Amino acid sequence: MDGVEVNWPAPAWVRTLSTTRYGGVSQGPWASLNLGENCGDLPEHVQANRQQVARVMGADPLWLKQVHGKDVVCCGVASTGVPMGDAALTVLPHHPVGVLTADCLPVLLCHESRRVVAVAHAGWRGLVAGVIEATVRSMDVDVRGVLAWLGPAIGPDAFEVGPEVREAFLAQDERASWAFRKGQGDRWLADLYQLARGRLGNVGVERVYGGGLCTVKDARFFSYRREGGVTGRMGHFIWMVEGAGGASV
Repeated sequence: MDGVEVNWPAPAWVRTLSTTRYGGVSQGPWASLNLGENCGDLPEHVQANRQQVARVMGADPLWLKQVHGKDVVCCGVASTGVPMGDAALTVLPHHPVGVLTADCLPVLLCHESRRVVAVAHAGWRGLVAGVIEATVRSMDVDVRGVLAWLGPAIGPDAFEVGPEVREAFLAQDERASWAFRKGQGDRWLADLYQLARGRLGNVGVERVYGGGLCTVKDARFFSYRREGGVTGRMGHFIWMVEGAGGASV
């Protein structure tokens, strides 16, 4: 299975998987490793792709119903059906948590010594809603030991937004103006990576890695914007294994 290298100095007990669009059975605009259930692909293809990902990780991940909000789901807490949320965390080994994307920014989080990992689905709406802040708070650790990795997302040369998007960020933090460049007419080019780094910095997370992989320009990735809304979804997962030290949360 093709994947993106998650290059960060995470503890030895942390495992990650960030998929591309390659390595599955889906056809057409969803070719080939589409993991999204609600984007028009055949259910049996999605299920086969998800089973393949689970085999690679050695466990079934927690799947979320994402709504561009800030709710954080705790893996291991009993629930009925697919939980609704845009972030998840776990303190349990062999319990992967993940999010799906096709231009939005996936953020993986771990701690250098405490056994807790988390993941957030951070499009611009989620960032404004505070999904990064909510996810970091839910980890309940000293933020000075938190590491973050920013996965593939729509890049700053491709993410054109209206003035209302810029105004929403500036209303919360005027320093966010650095993440916007003037576009055509009243449009702006937004840098999701810079916006996420700003949000992480605001809650004390300074050790941030990744960034720079544009889903629109790089054909390895599904891109909602490039494909006009009909495309698949990639998965970004984090989990822990037993052993290798570390303190329980």
